[in-house]
Amino acid sequence: MTPKEFEVLKFLWQHRNHVVSRDQLLTDVWGYDESLSTRTIDNFILKLRQAIEDNPSKPRVIITVHGLGYKLIA
Repeated sequence: MTPKEFEVLKFLWQHRNHVVSRDQLLTDVWGYDESLSTRTIDNFILKLRQAIEDNPSKPRVIITVHGLGYKLIA
């Protein structure tokens, strides 16, 4: 896991069981850099799922809340 992936996971853990938007992750983890896109967040979530989920294609820990963001279930 890269340091930034760990930061994302830590942020999700601090907000576990609550929906975190992509914009919130960009602002709070990256300090919002306009060169980053929400697709950047999606790629980090994909890598995190591959690292921590038993079956990343059917996530049970980091779930997508369509239209809102992501939620870490703990």
